[in-house]
Amino acid sequence: MTAAEVWGILNVTPDSFSDGGRYIDAGAAIAHARRMRAQGAGVVDIGGESTRPGASPIDPDEEQRRILPVVTELVREGIRVSVDTIHAATARAAIAAGAEIINDVTAGEHDPDMLRTVAEGGARIVLMHSRGIDVTQDTHYDDVVREVVEHLEQRVAAAVDAGIARERIILDPGFGFSKGADDNWRLLSGLHHLVELGLPLLVGTSRKRFLGDLVPEGAPASERDAATAATSLLAAQRGAGAVRVHDVASTVSAVRSLDAVRRAEGPDWDVVLDDVERLHGTIDLRGIRATGHHGVLPEERRDGQEFVVDVSLGLDVRDAVASDDVARTVHYGELAERIVAAIERDPVDLIETLADRIAHVCLEDHRVGHAVVTVHKPSAPIAVPFGDVSVTVQRARLRRGGGIR
Repeated sequence: MTAAEVWGILNVTPDSFSDGGRYIDAGAAIAHARRMRAQGAGVVDIGGESTRPGASPIDPDEEQRRILPVVTELVREGIRVSVDTIHAATARAAIAAGAEIINDVTAGEHDPDMLRTVAEGGARIVLMHSRGIDVTQDTHYDDVVREVVEHLEQRVAAAVDAGIARERIILDPGFGFSKGADDNWRLLSGLHHLVELGLPLLVGTSRKRFLGDLVPEGAPASERDAATAATSLLAAQRGAGAVRVHDVASTVSAVRSLDAVRRAEGPDWDVVLDDVERLHGTIDLRGIRATGHHGVLPEERRDGQEFVVDVSLGLDVRDAVASDDVARTVHYGELAERIVAAIERDPVDLIETLADRIAHVCLEDHRVGHAVVTVHKPSAPIAVPFGDVSVTVQRARLRRGGGIR
């Protein structure tokens, strides 16, 4: 098991907040990328436009002039490349040059062509939470974790509608973007809620302003690297698939230490973590009935028949217990309605397929960690007397490990 993949940040800019100008020359940028790969970076994330507070926007043509020679050479050398851009034109050019990931800090909201461009290019996309490209604007939250989760759910839906397969989406909670220091710490503490969305999670705390509170006043940004490694390790423990950093060596060492501990603890390590982090609960719904036109026989498709569904959901009920608020748990009445709608949708041949569809419906609620779904077909056209026929499927979220592939 791997705790998290480390992405190395490569700013090919004159004005980024911690390393602006160091790698504006393509040769220097390529050399630094090689160094980061040697230190253990799985991906090099290349940016040609600064997102620091007060940075001036640049034309996409200038952005491409800066990054494309670097992208082309790194891809030629077999280095996996992500490109950090908010411009669809740059994303299109980067994908053509071999970039496999587009990292958009506005989650496709700045450029209306971004999501379609990534879909057409077949790349993966990082959807990051922000409130626009001005990272200092609108920093008030009533519940930062809930609001970040809801925003990312909306952006995932938009990406899927644009044609990006769900399995090609990576989420980023956007540490430091439109968030105060306390919001960032709350977000790190509540990271498991984002993991439970069921998509790979990229975390980037590297040298962010809120880490500056942990070092002496006036210290250079590079002195935040120890805090970066620590927060990256915490993110990996909480299920992040990747962490994005300036100083690759220190963070690679940190996440490798987590790997070593997990190997020493054996296969029960994740169970121990879950027991610490979660208060498990189960919700069972039995005997949900609806008519569907599923089956392999023409008369089944034509006439339809009754299907009966049982579901058992495993979930973290800490928030519900603490708040006594129905909004913090699964609303089983609404879930039952969604299950009925899934049965009444377009027909399929197998009840195995129908059961899996219903399991996906259950996992659409990020609070659900696993779902056991049984579909009964009591009126199946069988030639001998029988009482019932049913199929059971189980689906669970992948909570930990693995990096982003």
